[in-house]
Amino acid sequence: MRSLIILLVGFSTIVHGVHFRGGTITWRPLNNTPSGSTVAVQMRERWSWNRAYSPSFYCDDATIALHDTLGGGSGYYVGCYTGDCSHWTSMDTAINCTDYSVALIVSSGEHYETQTFPLNISFSIGFINNNWLTNLVVGGTMQWRVICRVDTNLRPDGYINSSPIAVSLPIVYKEINILQVHVVQMSDFDGTDILRCRWANSSGNFNGADECGGVCYGIPGASLIGDNCTLVFTLTNAGMYAAAALQIEDYYSSSYTTPMSSVPIQFLFYGYAAPTGSCTTPPAIIGNRPNRACIGTPIGSNVTEYIIIQVYCPGHAIVDLVSSAPTGMKKSGIINSSP
Repeated sequence: MRSLIILLVGFSTIVHGVHFRGGTITWRPLNNTPSGSTVAVQMRERWSWNRAYSPSFYCDDATIALHDTLGGGSGYYVGCYTGDCSHWTSMDTAINCTDYSVALIVSSGEHYETQTFPLNISFSIGFINNNWLTNLVVGGTMQWRVICRVDTNLRPDGYINSSPIAVSLPIVYKEINILQVHVVQMSDFDGTDILRCRWANSSGNFNGADECGGVCYGIPGASLIGDNCTLVFTLTNAGMYAAAALQIEDYYSSSYTTPMSSVPIQFLFYGYAAPTGSCTTPPAIIGNRPNRACIGTPIGSNVTEYIIIQVYCPGHAIVDLVSSAPTGMKKSGIINSSP
């Protein structure tokens, strides 16, 4: 399953600091029916970076068209840290660029590769390095740690598990000094699994590792509804960021207390002051596809979708549409209709 998520932007460039902007690691078997003693597993990593940090992290339309890569390099790899690590091959974090925003100064992309593991093992992998951006309310310039649990033990139904997937934009704008409710979208190839999310933490967790480095509980005063991954919080500092570091876990049924896997998702909220003009109603997605719609498509098919946005303030228009898209998706320019 591949997902697209977008953000509507109508204000100025305001991103600060050093290079990391969050990401995720997920996995699934190419065939979930066990055959022999090993299984081929497709690993997926998605990372977001400060687009202006260096040429290695710069992306534009030409980069996407050429399928050029971002990031990677010495020390930039996904390693194994707990469990049976002997079968893991370090994964380069160079990604194919899929998205960028001039206004947010961010580049994003993803990479897939297949590794083969014995059945009936488990281990935790992760991307650990420095630094998060400077303007964080918690953890500015500190280490990032993004940790994922891989488990090839057979499920109670006799199949090989697939990890959950969660999607987010790298940076989400939220007005300060009002209560915010933000839903992180979760899904799973194993359609009957029970999904829950929790805060990443530094110890005593399913991964047996520090899952969040400098940004554990990075949104002061926030609460989390784990069953539907809903964050409830209030930002208080305009021009500052708060990092959300979460783990998404899948359970065979509601009676099970131990997850079958644990995948990370880390992203940023940016606090901005309330608009001062006479119209403060934000734009909204309208049309046949509701906000947060999940759209299934057959493998190998060509699909065209239209995103229709209503702007409620006279004299204003959508100037940027920030996306988090799968590899291979093409996006047209923005067409603003006449008043």
